[in-house]
Amino acid sequence: MTILKVGALQLALNKSNNLDYVINSIEKFCAENEALELVVLSELAIGGSGAKNTEYTLDKYINTFASLAKKLNIWLIPGTFYEHEGDSIFNTAPVFNSKGDLVTKARKLYPWLPYELNVDSGNNICVFDMPGKGTIGLHICYDLWFPETSRALALAGAELIINPTLTPTKDREIETLMVRTTAAQQQAYYIDVNSCGDQGCGLSIAADPDGNVLHKSSDQEDLFTIDVDFDISHNSRIKGFMGLGQNLKSYRDRSFNELVITPKNQDYLDNLGDLKDFNKENQ
Repeated sequence: MTILKVGALQLALNKSNNLDYVINSIEKFCAENEALELVVLSELAIGGSGAKNTEYTLDKYINTFASLAKKLNIWLIPGTFYEHEGDSIFNTAPVFNSKGDLVTKARKLYPWLPYELNVDSGNNICVFDMPGKGTIGLHICYDLWFPETSRALALAGAELIINPTLTPTKDREIETLMVRTTAAQQQAYYIDVNSCGDQGCGLSIAADPDGNVLHKSSDQEDLFTIDVDFDISHNSRIKGFMGLGQNLKSYRDRSFNELVITPKNQDYLDNLGDLKDFNKENQ
């Protein structure tokens, strides 16, 4: 078996300024769970939402979390941060290895419009290898709602998908069902980490390649571990979901775009109107 022990931290966070609490929580959790190899936090855990706030941008925290990963000898995804590049602002999750190197970054592909303002869309998926373990895909929060993103990660070889999330809204329970469905569709482990407290509403969830719930949090602080067995996810793709459908191989042999012609009904799509906040209009 090729086991990766993942620590997921659903922390009770303030709206902003959570650095000290996050670091202390990571250090304490790692001390209590010495076998941890990868630790994951929720979206925008340190600074909270608000892309125009330059106090909590990624560049200010690279050295801090690189040093922490090296000190604790863990791979670390410390949530996400706003990242400024020229005139663009991205919602970005950095990935540090146990030597403190910045291995890669995931940029959110689908900002939560029309609510997540002033955030640009990333252009590339994020997949990375943990030596001796397996291939991991990383996307962010609302990307879950677009199955094409998970399919792209699976096609790139990811057998574990991680999703740092910041959801405080009434649609959270539906997201937990999406996690299970995505895990089954892509025949991959899926770990979705939300915050609680003043930021998110919790309900973090992890599912195995058969869509079974490995862990589901309440709306209170919850620090938990998941054993990811890459042999199970790999064999699921070889032998099929529950020994049945081998959907990734079917897609490999004939992708959707090769199978059918999919013209857009542009008039219909345009008639749906612009992205707007209807909740504000109804207040």
